[in-house]
Amino acid sequence: MTPPSQHAYPAHWEADVVLRDGGTARVRPITTDDAERLVSFYEQVSDESKYYRFFAPYPRLSDKDVYRFTHHDYVDRVGLAVTVGGEFVATVRYDRIDARGMPASAPADEAEVAFLVQDAHQGRGIASALLEHIAAVARERGIRRFAAEVLPANNKMIKVFRDAGFTQKRNFEDGSVRLVLDLEPTAESLAVQRGREQRAEARSVQRLLGPSSVAVVGAGRTAGGVGRAVLRNLLDGGFTGRVYAVNLALPPDLAEIDGVPAVRSLAEIREPVDLAIVAVPAERVPDVVADCGEHGVQGLVVLSAGYAESGPAGRERQRELVRQARSYGMRVIGPNAFGVINTAPEVRLNASLAPEPPGRGRIGLFTQSGAIGIALLAGLVRRGAGLSTFISAGNRADVSGNDFLQYWHDDPDTDVVLLYLESIGNPRKFTRLARRTGAIKPVVVAKGARHSGSAPPGHAVPVTRIPDATVSALLSQAGVIRADTVTELVDAGLLLSTQPLPAGPHVAILGNSESLGLLTYDACLTEGLRPLPPLDLTTSARPEDFRTALATALADPGCDAVVVTAIPWVGDNGTTESGDGEVLATALRDAASTSPAKPVVVVHVEIGGLAKALSAATTTAPGRGPAAGSPEHGPDAGPVAATPAGGPAARPVPGGGAAPVHGAKARGPGSGSSADASSAPGVSSGGSGVGEARPAPERGSAEVPPASADDDAGPATGPATRIPAYPAAERAVRAIRQAVSYAQWRRQVAEIGKVPEYDDIDESGAAGVIERLLGAAAPDPRGIGLGDDDTRELLGRYGIAVRPTLPAPGADRAVEAAARLGYPVALKTTAPHLRHRADLGGVRLDLADEAQVRTAYRELTDLLGAPAELLPVVQAMAPRGVDTVVRAVIDPAAGAVLSFGLAGVASELLGDLAHRLVPVTDREASELLRSIRTAPLLFGWRGSAPVDTAALEELLLRVSRLVDDHPEIVSVALEPVVVAARGLSVLGASVRLAPPPSRDDLGPRRLPSY
Repeated sequence: MTPPSQHAYPAHWEADVVLRDGGTARVRPITTDDAERLVSFYEQVSDESKYYRFFAPYPRLSDKDVYRFTHHDYVDRVGLAVTVGGEFVATVRYDRIDARGMPASAPADEAEVAFLVQDAHQGRGIASALLEHIAAVARERGIRRFAAEVLPANNKMIKVFRDAGFTQKRNFEDGSVRLVLDLEPTAESLAVQRGREQRAEARSVQRLLGPSSVAVVGAGRTAGGVGRAVLRNLLDGGFTGRVYAVNLALPPDLAEIDGVPAVRSLAEIREPVDLAIVAVPAERVPDVVADCGEHGVQGLVVLSAGYAESGPAGRERQRELVRQARSYGMRVIGPNAFGVINTAPEVRLNASLAPEPPGRGRIGLFTQSGAIGIALLAGLVRRGAGLSTFISAGNRADVSGNDFLQYWHDDPDTDVVLLYLESIGNPRKFTRLARRTGAIKPVVVAKGARHSGSAPPGHAVPVTRIPDATVSALLSQAGVIRADTVTELVDAGLLLSTQPLPAGPHVAILGNSESLGLLTYDACLTEGLRPLPPLDLTTSARPEDFRTALATALADPGCDAVVVTAIPWVGDNGTTESGDGEVLATALRDAASTSPAKPVVVVHVEIGGLAKALSAATTTAPGRGPAAGSPEHGPDAGPVAATPAGGPAARPVPGGGAAPVHGAKARGPGSGSSADASSAPGVSSGGSGVGEARPAPERGSAEVPPASADDDAGPATGPATRIPAYPAAERAVRAIRQAVSYAQWRRQVAEIGKVPEYDDIDESGAAGVIERLLGAAAPDPRGIGLGDDDTRELLGRYGIAVRPTLPAPGADRAVEAAARLGYPVALKTTAPHLRHRADLGGVRLDLADEAQVRTAYRELTDLLGAPAELLPVVQAMAPRGVDTVVRAVIDPAAGAVLSFGLAGVASELLGDLAHRLVPVTDREASELLRSIRTAPLLFGWRGSAPVDTAALEELLLRVSRLVDDHPEIVSVALEPVVVAARGLSVLGASVRLAPPPSRDDLGPRRLPSY
C-alpha cells in the first residue's frame, strides 16, 4: 500500500456549498494539521451524538483516534470536514473494505462510511451535502457502494441515507440497521440533489432580499458619499426593519446619523444584523467582512469598487473577498454593485443608489451593470412599471443570475423575470434553471458583450468557444426570450407582466390612422406574425368607436392579439388637438376588461396625457378571462380574472378607486373630460402600477393545458386592466412576437419528448473502441482525430453507416477501386484545403465506366495538382437528394451541442445552422430540422420531391445518443449527409476523441469559484 505521504492533497475536492438555511460552509479534505480542530469539534458534540457515531459512550478522542482520523491516504481512507469560520462543524470518512468487512485496497469497491455533525449545526442539511461530496470522492477512487451501520434510534441519519435517491438495501443485523447504497447516480438522486440546491440557493437569496435589520458600513457624518446616500435611500424607502450606521471614523460622542443608531463597529450593536451594505474603500473591506462575520451577519452587498475591474491585483482581492465571506457563511452581492431593492410591503428595502425606486409590481429585474441598472430603473419608472425585486450585482463574484433564477422560480410576488447579462458563468446550469422557470413564468434576457470574445472587466468566468448565435439558439431551446437591446427587454417585460399569453400568431390591427395601421401590418409580417387586414376607424373616431372596435376584435375567435394605433385628432381648423388621452384610455380599458382575455397593446403618436393614463391603474374593475386556446385556460375552465403571462389569476386590489368613466362626450381619441389621472382606469404603459400592493397569488402549475378553440371565457372580477403602450409599431409588434413564440414553447414543453432507444446501438462496444484508441494514443489534452476506418467502426456501433471510400493514388488504382465498389462512382479530393469544396472542382460525379474515371482523374490532377497533394478517393454514388451537415461539439461550459444545416453555402456563408443541447428528444429533433431558414428545401420546395425527414431525425437522435453516452467524443462531423426521397447516405465523417471533460452539473453541489 502506498504510504499516505505519497498521495498529493486533492485540492479539487474543496468546495463551498449553500446549506438548507441559506448560509454557506466549506467542504475540504481533513489533513494532518487538523488535530486541534478535530479535538475541539469533538468536545462540542453532545454525548448522544457521540453514542450514535460509536455505538457506545465515547466522551473523548484518544491520541490514537486523533491520528487515525487525521491521517488518510486519500484513496482507501478519506476524511472530509465541513468548516464555518475555519472551525469544524461536521466530518465524514470512509474506509475501503473487502467482502468480509476488513480493510482493503483496490479492486475492492465497497467502503464503510460514517458521519458526525455538531449538534448546533444539525438540521442545516450538512449531512446531505457531505454525502453528495463523499460519494463523488468514492466514485473517483473506484468505490461503487457505501455500507453504513446506524442505530435504529438515529432517525436523522437513516433519513439522510433514505432521502439521497441512491439505490439502496436495508436490513437489521445485531441491533443496528445496515444500509448499502449503490453510488451510481440515478435520475432520482440527481433530482434530489437539484431540488436541495434550488431550495438552498433560493433561501440564500431570500436572506439578502428580506432582512430584518441592515447595517450601512461606511455611512459618513456629513451628507454625501455612497454610504450616506444608501442610508438615506433606505430610510426614505420606508424600510420596515432596524437600520444602523457604521463608520470606524465616527467620534465616540456621535450616537445618531439621520435618526438611526451610529456605531464604530458591528460589535457595538447588541442585536443581530442580517444584511450589511459595505461602502468603504477596497483596502478596508477585509476588516469589515471580519467584523460582519464575527457578528453573525448573513449577507453582504459590497458597493466598493477596486476589484477585478481594476486589473490582476483587484481580481485577486475579489477572490479573497469571496473566500473570506464564505468562510463565515455569508454570501456576497458585488463587489462594485449598485444595490438591491425589494418592494414587498413587509420589507420595503431600497439598499441601492437609486433615489427613485420603482413602485410595487410583478417584475423581477437582475442586471450585471450599474449603468444599465440605472437606465432600466429610470425607464420602468417613467413608463409606470412596477418591480417585485431589483438586483444590480456588479462583478457578481458570488451571487449571480443563476441564484436569482432559483429564487424567482418559487417567488409568488414575481410573474416575469428580466435579466441583463454581460457574461454567463455556467451556461449549462443557466439553461437548465431558465427552462424550469420558463415553464411557469417568462424569462427575458438581454446580453451584452456578445461579440467581444471575452467577458467584461471584473467578470471572471470560464471562457466558452461557442458563438453568440449558438448561445441564442440554446437559450431559445430553454424557453428564454432573447432581447437584443435593453429597450426591447423593457418592452417585452411590460407586455408579459400585464397581458395574457396569445393563443396564436393572428393579430388584429385597428386605429384612427390608415398609415400607422399599414406600418403595423408590415411590422407583423416582418416578425413572422399573421396580421388581419387593418381596420381604419378614420381620424374622426371617438373613444366609443375604439371601445366598440376593440371589443369586436377581442371577441373574434380568429384573432389572438390586438394592436391599437392612435394619433392625435385634427380639428376642423386644421390644428392638432391631442387632448389629455384619459378618455381614450378609459374606453380601451373598458373594452379589454369585459372581453375574452387576449393581449392588447397600444401604439400612440403624441397624444397628450395618454402615456400617463396608460400607466395609471389604481381602480378595481372587471377583469378578463384567458383567451380561448391560451395556455392559461383549458376547455372546461370557467371565467377567471385577467392573468399576466407569468402568473395565475391575480386577486382584486384591496381598496380600489373610483369606477371607470363612461359616456364622456368627445370628438376624438384625445378629447373629453379631464378626469383626474389617479382615478382614471389604467391602460398601463407597463408594470403593475406605482404604489400597488397585491396579495400574493397562488402559483400556477408548470403543466400547460391544451389549447381549445371552443373556449369562450366571459368577464369576471379582477384587478384593473393595464395595457402596455409603445411609441413605435415595430417595438409593440416585436413584443407580441416574443410573447407568441414563448406561448408556443410553453405549449410544446407540456408535451415532453423522449430519447428513443434503438436495439442496434452497441454502447459497450463503442466504449471499448474509445478506450482502445485513447489508450494507444500519446497523451494530448487537445485529443486525437480518428482515421477513416476507426471512424466508421465507432459510428457503426450506433447504427450510423458511412459510405466507404477507397484511396486512389493513381489512375489505375482509381479504376480498380471503381470496379470494386461498382459503377457509377464519384472521384473526389480529400486534401484539407479542398475537402467539401465542390465549387473548386475537386469532385467528379456519376462516372459510369473506366474511361470516364481516367478522364476525370487526369482533369483533377491537371487542374489542382499532384495526387500526393490531392489525396483522391473513389466512392460509390449515393441516391440524389439534399446535401446536409450534422455536427456535434462539446463546449466545456455549455456542454454537448448538436447542430444541423444544409451543406455548403447555406451553412458556411449564411450561418444557417440550428442548434440544440444534447441529449435531444424526438420532438427536439423534429424542431431542429424545421428551425433553419432553408428548411423548405427538405419538404418539397417549388415542386421538388420531399426528402426522408424521418430518416434524418433518426440520424440526429443517434448522433445525440453517441455524444451523450460517451463524453470522450468531443466532436463529430457528418458531411455531407445526402437525404433522398427514401433513406439517406453519410458520405463523409470525422470524429475527435479526448479525455472526458469534468461535468460540474452532475457532481455534488458546489458554488462556483472563479
